[in-house]
Amino acid sequence: MTEVTVPASGQSLEDEAEAFVRQFHDENPGAGPPGRRLEEVRRSIGEHGTYAHTSAELAHAARVAWRNSKRCIGRLYWRNLVVRDRRHVTTAEGVYLECVAHLRQAFAHGRIRPMITVFAPAAPGRAGPRIHNEQLIRYAGYRRDDGTVLGDPRNVALTEHVMKLGWPGGPGTSFDPLPLLVETPGERPRLFDIPVESVHEVPIGHPGLPWFGELGLRWHAVPAISCMTLLAGGLRYPAAPFNGWYMGTEIGARNLADDDRYAMLPEIARRMGLSTAAPRTLWKDRALVELNVAVLWSFQRSGVTMSDHHTEAERFMRHLERERRAGRRVPAEWAWIVPPLSGAATPVFHRHYDDVDLLPNFVHR
Repeated sequence: MTEVTVPASGQSLEDEAEAFVRQFHDENPGAGPPGRRLEEVRRSIGEHGTYAHTSAELAHAARVAWRNSKRCIGRLYWRNLVVRDRRHVTTAEGVYLECVAHLRQAFAHGRIRPMITVFAPAAPGRAGPRIHNEQLIRYAGYRRDDGTVLGDPRNVALTEHVMKLGWPGGPGTSFDPLPLLVETPGERPRLFDIPVESVHEVPIGHPGLPWFGELGLRWHAVPAISCMTLLAGGLRYPAAPFNGWYMGTEIGARNLADDDRYAMLPEIARRMGLSTAAPRTLWKDRALVELNVAVLWSFQRSGVTMSDHHTEAERFMRHLERERRAGRRVPAEWAWIVPPLSGAATPVFHRHYDDVDLLPNFVHR
């Protein structure tokens, strides 16, 4: 199988485009030999300094970018990624409306669909559109006068930035969705509030601890990443929000647990009656497990797709085997593939991976 690695410095657009086109035709025999398409691409680059992917090439690029995402454990279903081609959308309002449509379609009444919406690529002398938010849905972080933060500390800088741009702030809870900050060529960055009905939150309770609901925790259902550029065939798509579904530990062992996020472990431990006098009591571990039980149970109760880390680790092992049979390497970064809870109890812990960068891929801007 054709494998496209990150190009050496100075490689031309034509070389990168040729490598991608050959890969596309290699993996899609029904497209026929690549000769005619290569001639079209070379001619377009010679005349315009760039070229355009066909709809089929764009879909292939997005799916293979997911397949090559070395920090993602959930790649078994990369072929099922729904690709929304929105390269024709040129205004900030248009980008916003398509992002809202993405959230609605990806939610699918709780049966989360892996999805990507691809907007226009950057072109010579013209930047592509950009979504400044890290994810389509993120919660505000309001810094108080005493230095503490109400909400998500991760988003303090973005919260302060959008408030300077005119956002009045939300209701003042720990879970106020931030507006989308969208920038397109020829327009100043614009703010758009996400409709409440498109956020789709899950309240967090617990099957065996009745007081858990008193914590007032909740989280949104669709993890749509919007801060990465889709890179394929030398073209860059700086606005290409995409999502899979949550693995429980993303919320229960990171977003709600990390000390620099919602830091809920001490309060959960206190309510459980655990001694926090010394780390050796393993109070953090016990509180962490119950928080993750709560997250998994709550999503299931709400009818929203979510996987647990043991199931997802088994799926990743199946993905490794499928790709091996296809003759392809699987790039993976161990520290991201191994779950942040009970890592050694999963099969992904006990092995090494190829920490390489392949194309197409998603790259940080």
